[in-house]
Amino acid sequence: MPEERPRTVVVSDCHGTTLTLGCVPVPETPKPGQESVWDYPRPPRLEDFAGSITVELGGQVIASTERAWRVLETSHPPTYYLPASSFTDGVLRQADGASWCEWKGQASYFDLVTPSAVAPRAAWTYPRPTPGFAAIAGAVAVMAAAVDRCTVNGEEVVPQPGGFYGGWITSWIAGPFKGVPGSMGW
Repeated sequence: MPEERPRTVVVSDCHGTTLTLGCVPVPETPKPGQESVWDYPRPPRLEDFAGSITVELGGQVIASTERAWRVLETSHPPTYYLPASSFTDGVLRQADGASWCEWKGQASYFDLVTPSAVAPRAAWTYPRPTPGFAAIAGAVAVMAAAVDRCTVNGEEVVPQPGGFYGGWITSWIAGPFKGVPGSMGW
């Protein structure tokens, strides 16, 4: 659990009713070569990523690319978006449902399917993202916790905690990361 400051964020109305949103986290001090998620912007920023990314499921590599994008947002480890063409044919199966991101727009989901494994709703895409995220139209992000393994530049990632967000934690990212208990108000 990350260290937290001994103060809370409180919202009060004119009748004295208060709502406590939780403790404010203390950012980890980045080590040389690290970047802090607390230096990432809000609203989030999209940037090109030129590095090696792989995704494995069912004992096989289902996606591999040297060109992707990452979305950087305060308190979140990067979320990587891979070109749909980097996935093995037949792995992406359209799934039911959609969700809405205030920054990127409406997302649709994929099941990831191999002969030996199925990861339901483990990937998503923005078919028609907002203008600031137009570069990732049709690109695919993957929940690292739902697959066997994801790597960035050969390093196995750790899934963002909490099961809701899709960030990938590597050794060059300093937290603490949204998703841990008590982080809803971050």
